[in-house]
Amino acid sequence: MAIDYKKSGVDIEAGDQLVDWLKQNPAKTNINNPNIVSGIGGFASLFKADFKDMESPCLVSCTDGVGTKIKLATQFKRYREVAQDLVAMCVNDMICAGARPLFFLDYYSCGKLILEDAKEFLTGVRLACEESDCALIGGETAEMPGMYSGGDFDCAGFSVGVVDQVKAKGKYLVEDDDQLIALASSGFHSNGFSLLRKLFSDDLEDWQEQLMTPTALYVKPVLKLLDSDLDYSIHAMAHITGGGIKNIARVVPDSTQINIKAWDIPPAFMEVKKRSGLSYPKLLETLNCGIGYVLVVGADKADQVLQFFKTEGVQAFNVGSLTNDISLSSPKLNLPEGWNE
Repeated sequence: MAIDYKKSGVDIEAGDQLVDWLKQNPAKTNINNPNIVSGIGGFASLFKADFKDMESPCLVSCTDGVGTKIKLATQFKRYREVAQDLVAMCVNDMICAGARPLFFLDYYSCGKLILEDAKEFLTGVRLACEESDCALIGGETAEMPGMYSGGDFDCAGFSVGVVDQVKAKGKYLVEDDDQLIALASSGFHSNGFSLLRKLFSDDLEDWQEQLMTPTALYVKPVLKLLDSDLDYSIHAMAHITGGGIKNIARVVPDSTQINIKAWDIPPAFMEVKKRSGLSYPKLLETLNCGIGYVLVVGADKADQVLQFFKTEGVQAFNVGSLTNDISLSSPKLNLPEGWNE
């Protein structure tokens, strides 16, 4: 008896149906986009680079995944939420350079391609791309029987953007007494889930909504700020992901003291502290603890930046300041009194 590819576990027709469905349901950011020369369905996608408004355009690239949160997405069949995580982890990184996203590609791999699950995932990707003004230009769906069990799957995201080099943000702009403006996270985002799954294993269902809330997308409000008169006062930015508040150290000079002020850590994160017995320093370097993004802002404009985000409906607060110390060989993080234990 002959064994064909489908009998070995790979359904080519299902893959073709998924591609056809995606073509028929394009992201709004794809429709009539003059920069897309060729997109989904071919062997490669072409995107026209037309940056006449920039003095020195630089392409910016990012890639990421969603970690072991993927296990909960499978368990609860919450594919759309984890798809937003995937897009957010890339585009939120990208805007730290002051770049605007141009296009996104996804990689989705599974043991058996279940069309409805894959459509739900790609719908989440499409919607998150729309929210980030980013074209969904291509991707890859891989059906690999024997590599994954049950309904398990994995995903990765890839994004390309552009920034005018003369307007790029980074540590070279950071000054003494710059203020740290934090944007609130929507929850746990998609970091620390190997720990979270252990801590909430006995009452996982009760915590499903908090655990599955997708990563906030910061692209629109941040880029709107950078297009305003306050642009010059924004010196650097950090996406608070794995490593927690320590991510700020990645965007400041080595001779910098990072002076953190206490903020109201949301109850879900304090529950993690209670269940795990983690110290504040360990908690803050494991999870975002309510802060998803930080902007390093000139001291004289910090209040105006806070007012801008308030007007945009984004929760923002001052979480500290920077001090130059030439004796330091690497950034030093100073936590609030009582948070060093």
